[in-house]
Amino acid sequence: MKKMWKQPNFYFAIGILIMVILFISSSQTYEEQSQIGLIQRVLKSEPLKQPLSAIQFEYAGSQVSIASLGYSKFVEFFIRKGAHFATYFMMGGSFCLGLYYKQKNFWWAGFFAWLSATGYAGMDEFHQQLTGGRTPLFEDVMLDSAGALTAVLLILLIFVVKGRRLR
Repeated sequence: MKKMWKQPNFYFAIGILIMVILFISSSQTYEEQSQIGLIQRVLKSEPLKQPLSAIQFEYAGSQVSIASLGYSKFVEFFIRKGAHFATYFMMGGSFCLGLYYKQKNFWWAGFFAWLSATGYAGMDEFHQQLTGGRTPLFEDVMLDSAGALTAVLLILLIFVVKGRRLR
């Protein structure tokens, strides 16, 4: 029996599970997903507010800073964007490994894993457009795509270091 870690269906199942979770998440309004109340309770003393106040930038045409959003929304912004990156990192990595163990060609596996995750990110943002109270953003698709690409490149690096044949 093959090791579970080398079975393509194991990785495909992880990728599909992530897609289902993302679909359910995209079906919820911002208010249903908001963690601001929890952040206000858990971070009541607003730790690191002073050094974080120096951070400000624009994302999707809006300023992101403590001054413009408030402490809790500022922290939630980074949690949300970190979740975008992390979920697509896991999806891209899962599909890359699944395709690699199925086809034994890293270049095709990496390319199609990244392309699939990016395509799903675009469809997910479209799904958000159909959901009330959500704002679909092209910048989020780019962030998601970067997460998937980072996973593919990290797997490539690990395979090269381990001396795997990439074909």
